[in-house]
Amino acid sequence: MIPVEDASARKRHIEEKLQQEQETLSFIRESLEKSDQLTKNMVSILSSFESRLMQLENSIIPVHKQTENLQRLQDNVEKTLSCLDHVISYYHVAKDTEKIIKEGPAGRLEEYLNCMAKIQKAVEYFQDNNPDSPELNRVKFLFEKGKESLESEFRNLLTRHCKAVSPVVILDLIAGDDEIETTDDTALNLLPENIQRDLICISMWLVEYGRNLDFMNVYYQIRSNQLDRTIKGLKEHFRKNSSSSGVLYSPAIQNKRKDTPSKKAIKRPVFIPGTIRKAQNLLKQYSQHGLDGKKGVSNLAPTEGHDHELRGKHLSDTLNEKHGPAVGKEDMLDSEIDSYIHCISAFVKLAQIEYQLLTGIIPEHHQKKTFDSLIQEALDGLMVEGENIVSTARRAIMRHDYSAVLTIFPILKHLKQMKQEFDQVLQGTAASTKNKLPVLITSMETTGAKALEEFADSIKNDPDKEYNMPKDGTVHELTSNAILFLQQLLDFQETASAMLASQVLGDTYNIPLDPRETGSSTSTYNFEFSRRLLSNYICKILGNLQLNLHSKAKVYEDTALGAVFLLNNFNYILKSLEKSELIQLVAVTQKNADKTYKAHIDEQLQIYQRSWLKVTSPVNEINMPVLQSTTKLKDKERQAIKDRFKAFNDGLEELCKIQKSWAIPDKEQRDKIRHAQKENVTGVYKNFWQRYSNVPFTKNTEKYIKYRVEQVEDMIEKLFDTSA
Repeated sequence: MIPVEDASARKRHIEEKLQQEQETLSFIRESLEKSDQLTKNMVSILSSFESRLMQLENSIIPVHKQTENLQRLQDNVEKTLSCLDHVISYYHVAKDTEKIIKEGPAGRLEEYLNCMAKIQKAVEYFQDNNPDSPELNRVKFLFEKGKESLESEFRNLLTRHCKAVSPVVILDLIAGDDEIETTDDTALNLLPENIQRDLICISMWLVEYGRNLDFMNVYYQIRSNQLDRTIKGLKEHFRKNSSSSGVLYSPAIQNKRKDTPSKKAIKRPVFIPGTIRKAQNLLKQYSQHGLDGKKGVSNLAPTEGHDHELRGKHLSDTLNEKHGPAVGKEDMLDSEIDSYIHCISAFVKLAQIEYQLLTGIIPEHHQKKTFDSLIQEALDGLMVEGENIVSTARRAIMRHDYSAVLTIFPILKHLKQMKQEFDQVLQGTAASTKNKLPVLITSMETTGAKALEEFADSIKNDPDKEYNMPKDGTVHELTSNAILFLQQLLDFQETASAMLASQVLGDTYNIPLDPRETGSSTSTYNFEFSRRLLSNYICKILGNLQLNLHSKAKVYEDTALGAVFLLNNFNYILKSLEKSELIQLVAVTQKNADKTYKAHIDEQLQIYQRSWLKVTSPVNEINMPVLQSTTKLKDKERQAIKDRFKAFNDGLEELCKIQKSWAIPDKEQRDKIRHAQKENVTGVYKNFWQRYSNVPFTKNTEKYIKYRVEQVEDMIEKLFDTSA
């Protein structure tokens, strides 16, 4: 059972709690009422605000619409005014630009092109909107006038600034950039950069707006003329300096060569004027005198002990003594060949630079055609000059002047060296343009091949005339000319091989053709085949020469002189072959050519020695009795001894007198023959002299025993020496 006091306390607590809850509910009720009141007030305010907004909207929207309409009208008016200003501006274009158009674009190209752009737009406007307007005609006139002025400016810029390149600069270009560390800009830039920019701007405008491509014709005509003048200037440079020897280069190149080693081998024209001139002098003398039957005997005494250069100098000096110094026409010919070779190189270099310049000025799809037209005049001039050289050579060959082919050799060699660069430069040009150089090369090869063949035939068919033979039995002019001609081929082996290959090789030289060595062009022949081809030609010349020399030797009434003649010629041929690369070329097809010529020389030496039998036979002891100094001789025996001494004396005197005037230029051969004759003659004579000098076969001993052994040796030592 719960105590009473606790229950009262609990009751009071519950009552307090209920009272607190009632108070809380009362507060909540009051708060809700206030909230409802506030809500009602807010709703009332919002309703009032909404009402007012509705009223404001009803008032503002009409005003806004009116303002918007006014703004639109204002914009339309401004656009209209702008359009009017724009249209009116077209009517002022003619007036605003007329002065500038009439004055031309010189010095203010950018401003001028802006004016032309305005005129172009005016023309388009009037054509589209008012084609009957007189302003259209006016702006059209200005446009055409402006276009003509631009074309005229294009021409004037080119004309004023296109100048022929200096020959010195061209020679620097030919020598190669690697040889000179810095090159003057004028050597590479044919036009100043600012002028190039102006030309490019005018070109672009004429293509885009002018719709006229005549300026490209103007460009190629002016640049073509400049290129042609440059080439002609180089020719004139060589003509003025034709008296100078060697290849002409600019001072810059010459100085650089002395101080700075080149970085790599420079491809430059290779030409040896002096050597070719010597050969031409000799061959021309031979062809003019030998074949024409006027005077073919050579006073040229070839000295086998000297090298090829000294021999050439000796031959040239001999000609100078007979015909005067080899200057004038020969120097001029050297200059012409040298000039042509350098002009070909200059053309390639200049054409490359011209194409680089052209690519920035001429539209891409017109570049190749314009370039083709640009180079035609200079290229045609070079090709015509080349054909003239060929024609001159052909006429000379018809006159049996085979020296003319030596003119073709250096030119043809250089043309073939330049052909690859030539083809690269002419890429994209017309087929007729590309074929010009190959046609010229073929023409030169054909002419050269004909000259080589006819020269070989002339060696074989050279006439055997007494007046055409050297009286002293020395080397015949035909031999020296033939050898000298062959020596010239050494500098042009590939060129000569190509000439020979242009003929029907199998029929001409009986060379078995390897299928790998034949093709559509002679360039497919490999090195070994070319050497065999040239070797066969050289052997053909030497074979013809040998046959002709044997035939010529028969002209001599004295067989011994004929033997000396052949000995001299065979020895000269052998020494010439050994002192040059000719012997290696001959060995390609004839392995033992040197042994063959030595055998020929020994054979002729034996024939010569037989001439001394008339000297040695009388003193031969055959059929002679052995006599003592005390033996009394019969008249018949005394007379036999007298006859033999007399025959020896007469034969010795006769041969020494005759053979003293004969010539054996080679000291080695001369000493060899003298030594052999001393042994043959003095050996027999010494025995005879010892046996009969003390025998009393005559009272007049000095009449028959005229010479001691030592005197006989001295007389033989003076053989082949007119000064002794």
